[in-house]
Amino acid sequence: MLASPSFRSTLLAAPLLAALLAACDKPAPKTEDVRPVRVITLAAGDGSERFEFSGDVRARYESRLGFRVGGKIVERRVDVGASVKDGQVLMRLDPQDLRLAEAQARATLRAAETERDLAQADFKRHQNLRAQNFVSQAVLDAKQAALRAAQANVDAARAGLRGQSNQAGYANLASDADGVVTAIDAEVGQVVAAGAPVVRVARTDEKEVVIGIPEDRVEQLRQASDVRVRLWAHRDEAIPGRIREVSPVADPATRTYMVKVAIPARPDIRLGMTATVDMAAAAEAGAAGLRVPLSALVQDKGATSVWVVENRAVQLRRVQVAGQSGNDIVLSAGVQPGQTVVTAGVHLLKPGQKVRILTADIARRGDTEAAAVGAGTAAGNDGGTEGSAASSTGGDPAGGRR
Repeated sequence: MLASPSFRSTLLAAPLLAALLAACDKPAPKTEDVRPVRVITLAAGDGSERFEFSGDVRARYESRLGFRVGGKIVERRVDVGASVKDGQVLMRLDPQDLRLAEAQARATLRAAETERDLAQADFKRHQNLRAQNFVSQAVLDAKQAALRAAQANVDAARAGLRGQSNQAGYANLASDADGVVTAIDAEVGQVVAAGAPVVRVARTDEKEVVIGIPEDRVEQLRQASDVRVRLWAHRDEAIPGRIREVSPVADPATRTYMVKVAIPARPDIRLGMTATVDMAAAAEAGAAGLRVPLSALVQDKGATSVWVVENRAVQLRRVQVAGQSGNDIVLSAGVQPGQTVVTAGVHLLKPGQKVRILTADIARRGDTEAAAVGAGTAAGNDGGTEGSAASSTGGDPAGGRR
């Protein structure tokens, strides 16, 4: 029996189809495994460390003003946040009792002056009588003593009147400098004692930034140089500063030491602004060396090592750890300035592994760039650690210098 033409075509196409299927089953060419990593380039420093601490702007001088006399407040002329001038009246007391006392002192002075005038006239008459030898010298001396006593009474009454006049003027509470009202401690209708604070005025001629530093950095930062202040509202501008005061006692709540940094007086720097203080200090013993973040270290056969990138491949290098500086590890041996070290992805690498650097910008790490080790201060004064933990290229979400 002869096969049909269609059947013969099917028999001829079967080997061709099998050959095509065999070609599709061939394994794909092997591709090279390239790992993405983040790196830093090591750089030798100048023996100094930089630190950053957050704080806020405050007035160097803030006065708690109070009346010199007691009484009832009848008027308040300022609110919190108001700008005041030197001599401007802020509050007033009821002056009625003070005016009555002033009137009484004035009447006392007039009475003393009348008695003095009478004693003076009497003394002149007895002088004439003594000249005619009608009275003795003892009588004249008595009249002269009476005149002096009357004059002393006049002087005392005049001083009393001046004092009462001042007391009446103390019913008006005036600012003693240009500044800003920061708090009101008493209201209209309240009876206050002499000297009780009723208004707080912060002077605007001198300002400072208050920060808190940890206890292990007090002595190192006491002589800090190159102090720069950056305001959150003016982030791109570095304002020169000067450490004016370091508290000798730690804050009982935060256990940090308050540091006051003086800054120039400028109208665009307002009280309460958020600021960051950046300062350089001499590196502590054992902190001079090449710094890497903790994430760059790996443990290999009981030894500390790092991955060094050479010709787009990594090699494991054993290093010697000299100490810690902030959030960084200081290396004293095993690596050299200029070498590129992997900081992220170290546990997925093997010797000779090809790598791909995530960005072309390689962070520079050295003594001139260190961890910002801050701590919060009391009363909203948080000292933050701005970080050097993110010195790896591409920026690390856990930190990094802003």
